[in-house]
Amino acid sequence: MSLVEKALRKLQASGAQPNVTGPAGEPIQRREPVERRETRRPAVAASARGPRVRVGTGKPVVVDVEGLRGAGVLPPKSEERQLADQFRLIKRPLIEHAFDPGAEEPGGETSPRSIIITSALPGDGKTFTAVNLAFSLSREKDSTVVLVDADVAKRDVSRLFGLADAPGLLDAVTDPALAVDSLIRPTDFPGLSLLPAGRMSDSATELLASARMRELMASLTALDPHCLVVFDSPPILLTTEAPVLTSLFGQVVVVVKAGVTPQQAVLDALRFMDPDSNVSLVLNGVADTGPPGYRAGYGHGYGYHRPPLDSENNDD
Repeated sequence: MSLVEKALRKLQASGAQPNVTGPAGEPIQRREPVERRETRRPAVAASARGPRVRVGTGKPVVVDVEGLRGAGVLPPKSEERQLADQFRLIKRPLIEHAFDPGAEEPGGETSPRSIIITSALPGDGKTFTAVNLAFSLSREKDSTVVLVDADVAKRDVSRLFGLADAPGLLDAVTDPALAVDSLIRPTDFPGLSLLPAGRMSDSATELLASARMRELMASLTALDPHCLVVFDSPPILLTTEAPVLTSLFGQVVVVVKAGVTPQQAVLDALRFMDPDSNVSLVLNGVADTGPPGYRAGYGHGYGYHRPPLDSENNDD
């Protein structure tokens, strides 16, 4: 069992927070844990929402469910319920923090309604997690979700939904006159919209790190006060885009493949992030949870942001 898995299971069992230190051994200041609530939203937020509004323009994209199953992104019908239950556990703390009145900082550059899904390395299940989380969030009665393909090199989300050649994120970053909401495509799944990766650029890293990108993030979260924006990001250790992108988000979800992702890779990935980031871990492929091939275990721990960044107790 890896250090990350040990830390997750210990925290899940005790509810305690770890003594977190940075690369040089100095303490990292963490935000206070978000308390669990009996209700999904503050009552005023839910009542103000009204009927759910479809985000995006143009003809809705018809989601090819069977094609997604064939690509291994969605489970077989016989395993749908089990995976759905697992993603309900994953999304609940994210939603609670996203709509916590105390989490939205006045004048802050990031919104807790912006969620980036990343991983240390490829093959950890990042896109699988992003797509299934987006589907699960779209089933919420009083919120919508925009799934954004920010893995501009691979463009898996765009390809899976038939939007590989559609204008999208990079086009909006490149052209300040182009409104990002005009590039969002609704789908035939109520509550789910898509923003493709867009036209490839040799300066993608610089574009994603620009002031224009920050403006776009503000525009996306301003579309609807109850819209959640989920980004599928490149792996942190293989690209220069991912570390830049994580700084723009109110919530960061790092996908770790249980028993596969090297613990040092996870620790190195975490060191790329702002110590004050709200970071959660998803364990993908947990051996004792769910059906083979479609297992996801959640490592948030309700207020748990990071595993220990030291490896003194590693006895793998």
